[in-house]
Amino acid sequence: MLEIRTLLDDVGTEHKTLIVKHGLSYFIRTETLKFIFDCGPDGTAVSNAKLMDTPIETADYVILSHSHYDHSGGFPDFVRANVKGILYTGPDFFEPKYAFDGVKDTYLGAGFDEAFLAENKVVHKVCRGTIQLSKDCWLFADFPRIFDFETIPERFVRGSLPNAKKDDFNDEVCLAVDTSKGIVVISGCAHPGILNMVTHIYNTLKRPIYAVLGGTHLVEADGARIDKTVKAMKEMGVHIIGFSHCSGEKAECEVKSDTNVKSCHLGTGDCFAID
Repeated sequence: MLEIRTLLDDVGTEHKTLIVKHGLSYFIRTETLKFIFDCGPDGTAVSNAKLMDTPIETADYVILSHSHYDHSGGFPDFVRANVKGILYTGPDFFEPKYAFDGVKDTYLGAGFDEAFLAENKVVHKVCRGTIQLSKDCWLFADFPRIFDFETIPERFVRGSLPNAKKDDFNDEVCLAVDTSKGIVVISGCAHPGILNMVTHIYNTLKRPIYAVLGGTHLVEADGARIDKTVKAMKEMGVHIIGFSHCSGEKAECEVKSDTNVKSCHLGTGDCFAID
């Protein structure tokens, strides 16, 4: 069983009271556990959760896919909303992150630090490799870079200024859930490459991937890369792609034209469920 509620996405839906903002946040319920997966940039996801009658305070875990502000900046607001689930991040989460345009750097980090965690008695664990959280849920990190066409834009850097280095996004994590249909992969932004990530999960769990949901960071991909990505996903069993956040209109349009895979956009207020 799997239910995903989109607390925040860049795209709005028929629920016009919900606030739309650049970012991502899901509330996820499985047979065994409840998760908050990403928190958006501020308190917007918390406000939307109330309007969606979503019990965020029952979450067993909070997963931050990486430390960019649009995924992690809202975490303090969840803590203030009485969310006490164990926090999981990837390694080096608190290393400063920036976007460099050739002249200046723009801060992209989460905006909170380890002192905030200590002050609020947040239990923080770091995911390295693969962690099985329950009989049907896994966290993944440390993704091998299998496909050379999945590149990270040069503008993303991390570290102390003025000596920031290219960001390889080793802090990226994603969630995999076993369902009656197969494995569902939930991604925040997929900076290491969505195909690298899905392939690693497929090779590790050795089970068909039924659905890939979340941010795919295909927003800057050309048609050839999109075609290769979708073809490889279908070979791993993917039937459904649920785009969010940073996926890009081009990728969404191209996948919609493929009759062998179903697709949608999981906008703010949208839900996805499997028995």
